[in-house]
Amino acid sequence: MTDIPDEFDDTCDAFETAGLRLTVDLGALVENWRDMARRSGSARTAAVVKADAYGIGIEDAGEALYLAGARDFFVATAEEGVTLRLYAPDARIFVLAGIWPGMQRLFFENDLVPVISSDEQLAFWMAVLSDYGDYPCALQVDTGFNRLGLAVDDAIALADDVSRPASFSPVLVMSHLACGDEPSSTMNRQQLESFRRVSAAFEGIDSSLAASAGIFLGSDYHFDLTRPGIALYGGEAVNGMANPMRPVVTAEARIIQVRDVKAGEGVSYGRAMQLTRDSRLAVVSAGYADGYMRSQSSGGVPLRQTGLPGGQGFIAGHRVPVAGRITMDMTIFDITDVPGGLVRAGDYVELFGSNILVDDAARAAGTIGYEMLAGMGLRHQRRYIAEE
Repeated sequence: MTDIPDEFDDTCDAFETAGLRLTVDLGALVENWRDMARRSGSARTAAVVKADAYGIGIEDAGEALYLAGARDFFVATAEEGVTLRLYAPDARIFVLAGIWPGMQRLFFENDLVPVISSDEQLAFWMAVLSDYGDYPCALQVDTGFNRLGLAVDDAIALADDVSRPASFSPVLVMSHLACGDEPSSTMNRQQLESFRRVSAAFEGIDSSLAASAGIFLGSDYHFDLTRPGIALYGGEAVNGMANPMRPVVTAEARIIQVRDVKAGEGVSYGRAMQLTRDSRLAVVSAGYADGYMRSQSSGGVPLRQTGLPGGQGFIAGHRVPVAGRITMDMTIFDITDVPGGLVRAGDYVELFGSNILVDDAARAAGTIGYEMLAGMGLRHQRRYIAEE
């Protein structure tokens, strides 16, 4: 083993030296949840923490929301529910993927509530109840989304079925809006009327229709429980409306090299960007393998043919455009317009956060903030702050 001279024997701070790092403001997360709770009026407000809490870490996010008062949570899978249970000891945890044969012990031992969304799951659940007795579930009804859920008429027939097992005791009936982010869509009112029929059939059982976008549609959509997701993490919930939520996540990539390039030269694969002036370029340590999407490239990708501009970063008080194609684990930014001396190798470029909003970054990639947040990959370091 080679001896390291004392002057080089420093303890490495993984966050301070990371190629890609995320700063997660748990205080902003909590304040966003409180904001959605206020907007939900008399309805209780759950927290959706699926997909590892939209990529920010279900452990820290779940604990922060639980300590803030959240007592209803929605996860995608039972495995997520098992993890969350350690941080939300007496909360109700609903599993959106439901339950399948062989999963009973996992649900019972961790006090997870399956969301029953199909005839097959319902038949299996009835068989489980015959063996194990009374246990809570949620019932999802499809009111027009055509994704998951029992048909409206089938759900109403189930509610009216006097022969159903006495142990079948849903604690929640729920549905999901297909066009909640488009307030003028007539589909919202159609789904609302369908869900009112279901809610009335299950009188005395809590009802839930509104996720983030539905909360902004007003009290008609709130029922007993709202289920905000993307809004908690600072994302846009409603198209065309100024986003009132606080940014929660800041993604930054470290500059590996700053280089001077002459006018007329090309940049990155395919030389998709031709420089029209002498330029300074910063090469950062993040690319599409980290969730920074190739479709944000400034050229050489189909999306640029639509006229939509490519992605941008932020450094030293300036927005800087992506230069050329984004590669697997590197992206190039054009920093020519940043005054000399303000940027050097080792500095960090903000990919999104307070200066480049996550939904603006997503639009440059032709997607939505949900995907950008959840897809930042596994090669990042996280730091949590709790300022409010």
